[in-house]
Amino acid sequence: MGFAGIAIGAAMAGLKPVCEFMSFNFSMQAIDQVINSAAKASYMSAGIISVPVVFRGPNGALLGGSASHSQCFAAWYGHCPGLKVVSPYSSEDSKGLLKASIRDPNPVIFLENNCMYNKVFEMSDEAMDTDFLLPIGKAKVERQGHHCTLVSFSKFVGLSLQAAEELAGIGVECEVINLRTIRPVDEKAILKSVRKTKHLVTIEGGWPQFGVGAEICSIVVESEVFHHLKAPVSRVTGADVPLPYAKTLEQNAVPQIANITRSVKKLLNIK
Repeated sequence: MGFAGIAIGAAMAGLKPVCEFMSFNFSMQAIDQVINSAAKASYMSAGIISVPVVFRGPNGALLGGSASHSQCFAAWYGHCPGLKVVSPYSSEDSKGLLKASIRDPNPVIFLENNCMYNKVFEMSDEAMDTDFLLPIGKAKVERQGHHCTLVSFSKFVGLSLQAAEELAGIGVECEVINLRTIRPVDEKAILKSVRKTKHLVTIEGGWPQFGVGAEICSIVVESEVFHHLKAPVSRVTGADVPLPYAKTLEQNAVPQIANITRSVKKLLNIK
C-alpha cells in the first residue's frame, strides 16, 4: 500500500511512475489506493487531476504457487471504470503495450503472466524499432479461420493457437483473437470475427463467474451478431475453486488444449 500510494502521488505531481508488484496477488494490499485514489481521481476532480501510473507484475496461475499466489486479476480490475487493463501475450505485445501504457494519461493495470517470462518469441524489424508502440484497446487476429472464433488473452492465446493447429488436422479452421487489452475491450474485432465464423469459444485462466469470458458473451448476445450464432457460446475457464497446490490437481484446475478442442467440437457437432 505504501509504495503504491507513493507512485500515485508521484503521478499526480507530474511524473510517470511504474509500480511493480512482485505478484499481482499482493495488489490486494494496495487495492484501496489503486481503485479509490488512482482510478477515480480524474472523475472526482472533473478532469483536473490525472494519474498516469502503470501497475505491472505477474498475474495468473503460478506453477506450484498455490491458492494465494495464483489468481487472475483481469476481471477484478477490468470491472473498474477509470482504469485501463492490459494483458500481453507475446514479446511484441509486452514491448509495444508497456510503452503505450507509460505514455497513457490514465492509470493502467499491466498484467504479465507468471509462466511466460522464460518464453521466447520472434520479434519483427518493426517491433525492434525504438519508437514501436501498440494501441491500447486494439485486439490482434493471431490466426485466420472461418469455422469458430477463439477469444483469449495472455498465456491462453498460446493454448488457443495450439488447439487451432490440432483442429486444423481434422479440417476445422479456428480464428484466434488475442485481446491484448481487457479494458477497453475491442468489441469490433470480436463481433467481426463471430459474424464470420458463427461460433464462439472464450478461453481464460480466471474463474467462470463474472469473468472476462462472461463479458465477451454479453457483448455478443446483446448485439445483432447474436442472430448469426449457429450454436450457444462456450466458455473455457479455470475451475471455480482456489487453485490447488498439488501438481495434478493444479493441471485439472486450469484450461488445457483438450478443453478447448472439446468445446469447439461440441459446438460444431463433431464426434
